Amino acid sequence: MERGAKGTPRNANSRKQEAEWKEKAIKELEEWYARQDEQLQKTKANNRAAEEAFVNDVEEISPGTEWERVARLCDFNPKSSKQAKDVSRMRSILISLKQAPLVR
Repeated sequence: MERGAKGTPRNANSRKQEAEWKEKAIKELEEWYARQDEQLQKTKANNRAAEEAFVNDVEEISPGTEWERVARLCDFNPKSSKQAKDVSRMRSILISLKQAPLVR
């Protein structure tokens, strides 16, 4: 019953299976695009909120609050940092500048 010529049951089964795979692939692609779009919308919303908070924070500049602003932007805890780069030198420079500011 399994012959290799055109129009045989073997070709019909392979065409049927190929059509099923294509349908499944199309469905998976649609789901992936939906998830990507949802993630993009969440990222946009988070970025807008962060930008708004940053702009509000920039507008509140007052003398004497420089180091508090630097401390909010920097992670001074070396163990909680998940960065691959070593930032200990930068951290030590900022701490030394806070303790003994440069004189103008």
